[in-house]
Amino acid sequence: MWALSEVFLTRSRRWAGGLLLMSIGLATCSDSPLGSIDGGDGAFGCDLNQAFLRDGGVGRDGIPALTDPQFVSSLPSDETSYLLDDDRVVGFMIGDQPMAVPHNVLWWHEIVNLNQGGLKLAITFCPLTGSSLIFDRSSIGGDELGVSGLLWQNNLIMYNRSTDESLWPQMLAEASCGPDAGTNLAQHPAIDITWAGWKSLHPNTLVVARTGGLGGNWSVYPYGNYESISRFLFDDAMPPKDERRHQKERVLGIPGLDGPGVAFPFQALEDQGAFAAVETVFEGESVVVFWDTEALGAQALRPYLGGQRMTFQVTEEGIVDTDTNSRWSVDGRANHGPLEGSQLEVISESYVAFWGAWAAFHPGTELWTGE
Repeated sequence: MWALSEVFLTRSRRWAGGLLLMSIGLATCSDSPLGSIDGGDGAFGCDLNQAFLRDGGVGRDGIPALTDPQFVSSLPSDETSYLLDDDRVVGFMIGDQPMAVPHNVLWWHEIVNLNQGGLKLAITFCPLTGSSLIFDRSSIGGDELGVSGLLWQNNLIMYNRSTDESLWPQMLAEASCGPDAGTNLAQHPAIDITWAGWKSLHPNTLVVARTGGLGGNWSVYPYGNYESISRFLFDDAMPPKDERRHQKERVLGIPGLDGPGVAFPFQALEDQGAFAAVETVFEGESVVVFWDTEALGAQALRPYLGGQRMTFQVTEEGIVDTDTNSRWSVDGRANHGPLEGSQLEVISESYVAFWGAWAAFHPGTELWTGE
């Protein structure tokens, strides 16, 4: 059992040895931009509430983002030996090619800048908030994103490597400090799922390879029991906690445009059985959330195909639509029946995070509990 102080020290020592730890438990690094943030009153221009801002103790690029790592097939090999079937991955499509960036890689790098198939993406994961989002970097001119070393409400703050000035809290999906403040990052559809679950959906997937000197430590989770305890690393950098769910339970959330958003807890979805198809209306639009217990994955989808409203039910065979009895996988693809090969539109703004982090970024969020 690790105390949070051990998690902090491990985080600091692994990437930025020799830090001076202050009595309040906050590490400072000479290359961190923390000192230049002025709360919006000066030239830097930052609208983040500094009460929730912390220096993560690693310095800028102390956690090194990757650019275009090698991808290989999912077949067992030395290059994929760091992965176990129950490890989680961020799965996504580039055209017809399924791709996966494992949490194992993102524990240590947090951002993978990928240039492939005409797309410029940033696959991002914050281990402290459990949040996985993929951004389309073309919305900021294709600029790469790096790890600033700062945290806001314990969440990864990215920076724009081209200008070195703007700061982008991951879960806000927009710049909050610097000349790009207020600029949104477009999101690319993704699913947070087990490696076995993703391979079952897409046997031809490619995955980040442990090669070229990378990945010697990717089998090791560097945060001890962090995912099971209720506290965050910087618990004092969070607003009052929403205690409706365990702070580290994963939820699939949909941010709101006119309200606080809605969250679907993994445990509540799992309680529905092997599969779930939750149909609801959110901000006036129809939404369906598919769930697969074996894969421990959920996807938020728009239930329309060719302009026709689809309805779904769960049978012994899985999720089927009531019109054609086609069977659907958790990522919204028909894999059997008359509609085989069809794909529902993913709500790309949806993402997975720890409940406590989701509630902090979306206070007053609606909560689906299956009742």
